[in-house]
Amino acid sequence: MTIINEEQQQNQMAGHKQLRHKSLLQSDALYQYILETSVYPREHESLKELRELTEKHPWNLLATPPDEGQLLGMLLKLINAKNTMEIGVYTGYSLLSTALALPSDGKILAMDINREYYELGLPVIEKAGVAQKIDFREGPALPLLDQLIKDEKNKGTFDFIFVDADKDNYLNYHNRVIELVKVGGMIAYDNTLWNGSVVAPPDAPLLDYIKYYRDFVIQLNQALALDSRVEICQLPVGDGITLCRRII
Repeated sequence: MTIINEEQQQNQMAGHKQLRHKSLLQSDALYQYILETSVYPREHESLKELRELTEKHPWNLLATPPDEGQLLGMLLKLINAKNTMEIGVYTGYSLLSTALALPSDGKILAMDINREYYELGLPVIEKAGVAQKIDFREGPALPLLDQLIKDEKNKGTFDFIFVDADKDNYLNYHNRVIELVKVGGMIAYDNTLWNGSVVAPPDAPLLDYIKYYRDFVIQLNQALALDSRVEICQLPVGDGITLCRRII
């Protein structure tokens, strides 16, 4: 299988910018209605600033869309989350959404292989007054997750875990974070409809990076559907988000 290198993926994603948003809705007008009616009027000023900053970045399609950030913030409040984890940060829109939703003593263990992107958004996070809630770790997430699991005290201690990273490792992440989230806690996987490609025929003319990761996303969806340790709900928000509530 051909590996999609960083330059190829960046070029292809840049070609996707004409979409202007990351949504599965067929109508741009309908999506804009949702944003202008229900999202933008309630968007925190720091989130708006970070969103506009990120829109200027060449990889802006990696960003969590504002309607999904709004959903995450409400979920965190509904479950009274305090101890959370985020795998995949980019410039930090979802991270800031989480930090703003958590109580003053809330914590986020945030992991990303690229500190440079995180530091683009860090001044906005600091200005919002929530940077003290974030423990950022640069590097691959799997070794850190393995390290956490080795200590029994970490198991079942996270209220909420958001995964938005390399799709070819989603199952590897799931097999680890399921031990770290508490019973009754929630794991959220982003991009689980993967630009709608999960229902595309095998010979569909897809961009290389979409085609490469599609099978990994499909494998995750199949595995989650069969996992008796969680209740699941897959929503067509953003690029698809699957919520998993641990029950065992």
